[in-house]
Amino acid sequence: MLERNMTYDPYSHDPYVQELTAVTNGWMRRARQMFTVAATAALLFGMVATPSRASETQAPTAAPWTPANLRTALTSLPKGDAERGYAVSQQMFCASCHGDQGVAPTQNWPHLAGQKAAYTAKLMLDYRDRRHVNNKGAELMHDIAVMMTPQQIADVSAYYAAQKAPQDDGTPRPVAQLNPEQLVRKGDPSRLLTPCASCHSTRGQGGKLEAPALAGQNPLYFVRTMLEYKNSTRTNDAAHGMRTFAKRLSREEIDALATYYADLPTKR
Repeated sequence: MLERNMTYDPYSHDPYVQELTAVTNGWMRRARQMFTVAATAALLFGMVATPSRASETQAPTAAPWTPANLRTALTSLPKGDAERGYAVSQQMFCASCHGDQGVAPTQNWPHLAGQKAAYTAKLMLDYRDRRHVNNKGAELMHDIAVMMTPQQIADVSAYYAAQKAPQDDGTPRPVAQLNPEQLVRKGDPSRLLTPCASCHSTRGQGGKLEAPALAGQNPLYFVRTMLEYKNSTRTNDAAHGMRTFAKRLSREEIDALATYYADLPTKR
């Protein structure tokens, strides 16, 4: 068993997560090149914000979220407009990873359709302020987020929230032998695990403030995210909430939850 103070790459010995690594790395190089060219053009025409001097070099990592300062940050954002948000998504080439309507065209990226605006906005702030830059995809998102104004962040978040959550997206599901319904609805008091539904709702539609919607999410992204929380390679959760939860889950439970939530919209 790993010592508590050690971290490791959650992809290194995991065939399900690792199977697309080579594809991801090659795509990432092309995406960064494409975005650099597009961003330069957008800056010339004034479509996006000029990056700060700090972000042009290496922006310092912001202080970790607390529930209080996260709430302040989210409520301080301007009101988002979905129509303007679609224009922002086009300007920033969001569709190349997340699909034109928020359904990712490959297994490597999360679906954003139907995601709560507060959660999408939180992640954009995390990327911008380097709270979440633990992989190549997050580094690319940092490059995008530092170019966006608070209004653009609010608008694009509103756009994805207005889209319909994916149903039967065609991505492969992990194979798990257990039924996670107990974890979702009742948790596990013996391990001090609260029900998933207490934050994400019984239908996976998300909860208060930034608690994200999970229904219809890409299962590969779900597994990868849970492993990052489990091994503390992802640390942008307020008050260690998801890290504390994920550390107590087995890999089979994570796989079962990934499939459960990916298929949830089809059970309506």
